[in-house]
Amino acid sequence: MMIRIACVLLLSACVLMPARAQGPAPRNQPDLPIDSKLAREVIEGIVKHLREAYVFPETAKKIEADLRGRLDRNEYADVKSARRLAEVLTEHLQAISKDRHLRVFYDTDPILGAPRKPGPDPGPGQRDDWRERLRAMGEAMNFGFEKVERLEGNVGYLDLRMFMPAELGGDTAAAAMNLLAHTDALIIDVRKNGGGDPSMVALVSSYLFGPEPVHLNDLYFRPEDSTHQWWTLPHVPGRRYEGKPVYVLASRRTFSAAEEFTYNLKSLKRATIVGETTGGGAHPGGIKRITEHFGMFVPSGRAINPITRTNWEGTGVTPDVPVAADRALATAHLAALKAIVKDLQEKQKGPVKVDPIRLDQAKAAIERLQKELAGAGNAPVAKPPEPAK
Repeated sequence: MMIRIACVLLLSACVLMPARAQGPAPRNQPDLPIDSKLAREVIEGIVKHLREAYVFPETAKKIEADLRGRLDRNEYADVKSARRLAEVLTEHLQAISKDRHLRVFYDTDPILGAPRKPGPDPGPGQRDDWRERLRAMGEAMNFGFEKVERLEGNVGYLDLRMFMPAELGGDTAAAAMNLLAHTDALIIDVRKNGGGDPSMVALVSSYLFGPEPVHLNDLYFRPEDSTHQWWTLPHVPGRRYEGKPVYVLASRRTFSAAEEFTYNLKSLKRATIVGETTGGGAHPGGIKRITEHFGMFVPSGRAINPITRTNWEGTGVTPDVPVAADRALATAHLAALKAIVKDLQEKQKGPVKVDPIRLDQAKAAIERLQKELAGAGNAPVAKPPEPAK
């Protein structure tokens, strides 16, 4: 149960990546010819998995009725391409569910966990092999920690592209957060983050709070009829980032676990969200094998925020400061510098000595950023994404 929960959101991000046997085929893979018999087999597999695991059983019934109606009308008879079948079925699933996590994909290699010949589901050995492939993928992308930087005015910047499992990327997370520990404000960029694992969401979030555990999010799973709570950790390696301003950059590409991270911090009033409304996917789940070359991502759970008692499914997370994604970093940097200058000026009134050079540098950076943003013009704020069709 715990391993499955730990990987569910990660897999939602993996289906967007070009990792063979972990998601849809990259565009440079050859297509596969199909016939009506295989199309029917794929649809029957979809129906089976939806019945067993989809988080909303009534929606699963509506999807089943829709797919069977299309089969009866021979709507799939002219679909001769595996890639096209996956695209069409994904469109049909999302038209009913409005669930952007729910999707079908194919791969010219056997789908993750699929034996090359008919047989039982993969055993522990294959699952261990999967985790080693996952570790190798994580190492190749530094476990999602794309860039750690100290910006002008002593503002920390973390470009986080994916939330890998904490058991794999925890050391990297600790190194990044400790490198940023001495900055006066922090910007965490998840504009290009498609999701990941809730354990890493909890670990990174833990650095932003004190040692007293804070309730971040709950994940309810229909198959087990159970709820798993996620809290910040009472201990983190190194220094915490308490009491200092935090800004989260978001875009329409921010999805799944990255949205959870954003939504959690916004609900707890621990961060200012800058950028665009996020993608709107709050239903975790996992990859299900349909045939050797077809699979699907089935959302089997839903997020329940302990404060709002709801989530961001279909709506996305709205920013506190709406601005086009390409202006979000400069906007947040400017806000951070203003907060730092205000804090330094307040300290000047008391017994604390403030380096005047540091204050002048921050003011100069503010002036530069204001000119930069003014020169960029009034770029339109991106609209929230339309519901999936």
